[in-house]
Parts: sequence; structure tokens; C-alpha cells
Amino acid sequence: MTTPATVEGKIFLIFYGLLGCSSTILFFNLFLERLITVIACIMKSCHQRRLQRRGALAQQSLKNPGKGEVDSSAGWKPSVYYVMLILCMASLLISCCASAMYTSVEGWSYFDALYFCFVAFSTIGFGDLVSSQNARYASQGLYRFANFVFILMGVCCIYSLFNVVSILIKQSVNWILRKMDGGCCQQCQRRLLQSRRNVVMPGTVQNRCNISIETDGVTESDTDGRRLSGEMISMKDFKVSLAVLRKQLSETANGCPHRTSALSLDDEFSGGIGAFAIMNNRLAETSGDR
Repeated sequence: MTTPATVEGKIFLIFYGLLGCSSTILFFNLFLERLITVIACIMKSCHQRRLQRRGALAQQSLKNPGKGEVDSSAGWKPSVYYVMLILCMASLLISCCASAMYTSVEGWSYFDALYFCFVAFSTIGFGDLVSSQNARYASQGLYRFANFVFILMGVCCIYSLFNVVSILIKQSVNWILRKMDGGCCQQCQRRLLQSRRNVVMPGTVQNRCNISIETDGVTESDTDGRRLSGEMISMKDFKVSLAVLRKQLSETANGCPHRTSALSLDDEFSGGIGAFAIMNNRLAETSGDR
């Protein structure tokens, strides 16, 4: 196993790793984008064929010739669960094939080979099992090339699978936050009902004559919201502020931040960055309405 030994080599490794890891992440994101696009196209074609078999497209074609196929499949997106299943099967197939090669060449057990595949493909890399460390192999060049191909394909598939699983984790966290937000809002409403007894209502203030405040010495009028001082606001303003705060928290928890202007729609990072931006609005469960 080759490691830098000199100070110059370690410094070079730092700068090379900075550029190399960034380029590798870019490559993985591009691979994820192409892979999601291919899977979406295949699943969309299968969906159209399924509609044709059911006769839905044929009936729409009789009513609107030439538009039935477009209207029926417009806006259709593959489910993230099917994409996750496809990626799981692809990762398992690559791991099983690679494990068979490592078992015959490295002399490991099949379970240890599967363990090595997951640790290597997920870039955990404990180092307890390392391939291509013997001095001589039968067909050494072919084995190293196959090792490179398996590791490259395995890392790409596992990286894509991790990103799809992260969407499911995000949905679960959003569901928990919505449940917590609903329970918290109910408690806040109960506290609000209890606190109304101690708040001076507009009718009460209207019955009183010329209430003066020592802090500002100003008599309250009917047009200023019946505020007693600069620190106490009316019940109506408090409800409006609470509703706005609840809306912002709900949009933040659902991953849909409030956009104040139409200019933000054309923002370069309005759809997010990274793997979430690649899969955003390409899968059914990552749309903005979820």
C-alpha cells in the first residue's frame, strides 16, 4: 500500500486530494444524473406501453388524434421506490460478481468478499481487506483491470443508492416534523385561549376613558390597534405574526422555502445544489408539492 513518506509528498497529496476529490464528486454527480435520466426514460416507456395495453391511449387517440399519448404521459414521473429497487439490484449484482472474482483470486470466503465490496464501494475503506496486494497473480493485468472496473461501477451505484435512500430519510424527517408541528400548534392554540383572559380586549379598552401610560404618556385611540404600550401588541397582530411564522416553519420543514419574488425563480441555485438538485422534480416523491 503506497503512502507518502516525505513532507513534500504529503503537501502534494493535500492539494492533489482537494482537486481530485472535487473532480470525483463531480463525476459521481454526472453519473447520477445520467443514470436517473436513463432509468426515468425506461420506466416512462414501460408506463406508456402499460397504458396502451389497458386501452387508455387508444380511447384518447380516438377523441384527440395524435395527442392521446402525449396527454396521458405528460407530467408522469417514476417513483423513487422503484428507482431505489433498481439501484439495489444493480449494486447487489455487481457485488456478487466482484465477490466471486475475489473469492477465486484472493482466496477469501464469499462473505468476506461481499463485506470487502460494501466497504470498498461505499468508500469506507477500513483496510482490513485489500485487493491486489500479492506479489504475483495468474493473469495479473486482467485481474487488475477487472478490479478497477468493478470498483468504479460499484462506487457509482452505491453512491447513487445512498442519495436515493437519503430522499426517503428526508421524507421521514419531514413527516416527523409535520407531526411535531401539528402537536405544537395545538398546544400553542390552547395557551392562546388561556392567555386571552389576561389580555385587554378592544371592547374593554373602549369602555374605559382616556387610559394613559406612564412610559409614553399617550392616550390610546381606536385606530392604533388598541395597544397599551410599545411592548404589548393587539391580539390580531399576534395572530397574524403567529400564522406567518407557522407558514415559514412548515415551508422550511417541507423543503420548499418561501420565495419572495419572481426573480428568485431564475436564480442559479433556486433548485438546490448537489445530488438533491439533480434528482429534484425528476422523481415523483421529490417534486415541489411533496
